[in-house]
Amino acid sequence: MINIFFSLNYSWISMSGMYKVSGEDKLLRAGELLQKKGELATTNTTALTSDPVITASSETPIPMILKKFFKKLPQWSFEDIYNLDAPPRPMTCPQSLRNSKDEDFQKAFLPNIRMFLHKDNFNIREWNRLSHFNNPFGFMQMKHDVKLISKPKEPLLLPKPGGDGCVHCAVVGTGGILNGSKMGAEIDAHDYVFRMNAAVVDGYEEDVGNRTSVYVHTAHSITASPIFYRKFGYKAAPHDEGIKYVLIPEGLRDFQWLNAVIKGERVAEGEYRNRNARTYYSGQYNETRFYVLHQDFLRYVRNRFLKSGNLNRGYWAIVRPTNGAFAIFTALHVCDTVSAYGFMTDDYSKYSNYYFQKYLKTNVVFYANHDYIMEKNLWKSFHERKIMKLFQKAKPQEKTEKQPPP
Repeated sequence: MINIFFSLNYSWISMSGMYKVSGEDKLLRAGELLQKKGELATTNTTALTSDPVITASSETPIPMILKKFFKKLPQWSFEDIYNLDAPPRPMTCPQSLRNSKDEDFQKAFLPNIRMFLHKDNFNIREWNRLSHFNNPFGFMQMKHDVKLISKPKEPLLLPKPGGDGCVHCAVVGTGGILNGSKMGAEIDAHDYVFRMNAAVVDGYEEDVGNRTSVYVHTAHSITASPIFYRKFGYKAAPHDEGIKYVLIPEGLRDFQWLNAVIKGERVAEGEYRNRNARTYYSGQYNETRFYVLHQDFLRYVRNRFLKSGNLNRGYWAIVRPTNGAFAIFTALHVCDTVSAYGFMTDDYSKYSNYYFQKYLKTNVVFYANHDYIMEKNLWKSFHERKIMKLFQKAKPQEKTEKQPPP
């Protein structure tokens, strides 16, 4: 059943009768108004709230905030304030990463951060708040019919029956370090396996396993990967029986995609117009197993763990963590133990860009919208602080430490 909460498709003037001017005057007036209200701050705050969205009200949308008004990431007084939810499930795992003794991690980590977007936690007031943040962290400069799926009926993952009460997860990236690793059996031994992007499995099972429990994607990654990586045997996104799909709402095209997926129709407009979105899930789409990451969750990951210095540059609006980073943090919030494979390590230059480039040595490609080195350093830090396990290849003079089974 499709749940459509409300529709937003306003022009600048219809959004607010106060702004009946044009061009840069609109931007200047909007900026001045926000500064007078004290909403624009020079630094982040660390205040938290249980739920800044109280109830739906008769408020009207604020004037559209445009990205070009800012030369770097704008800092709002509520930048570091997020919606929190009740715990998704009772804690039954003594060795859960939630029980980490690492003070810095505990200070930054919000186990009850609102992870998923749905119609029950969205209203006009929430739209106004999130309109201050650029995509995928909010709705800045967007005007769109917001159609949202139902509230998830169950947590993304649950402990396996008859297990130890813990949720053990593997997150598998596409890094060349997995080529020849023979980690496939270890990966598949986890309760759940996360993958993202071009999750090539056929022919590489010995190194990367063959199970996929959760596939994290954007509209771009699920449509482009089969084209770019078909020569490596990648034909479609993983579609294991009962698989759960997690969408990163990267931008407007993702909401256009989402609308088509929910309705079971072709995409009505935009970059993917006329595409049959559901076919990309190979018959495994089910609204009870489809999740959309909340903008608060995405912003929290960036603000507290991966706040790149590139956000102070002119191209700040395209800078965001990678799909792999969002997959790891999704796992860190729904699993008790997390092991990451195929992610960048200090010796990344030794390996090809992708594990499926078996007979071709390529260099890792760095794109301006991601801070790969910051992510690499964070994964190493998490590993050293025992927050998660990161697969790394031992130096020649060292023996490989065998990881205990999950």
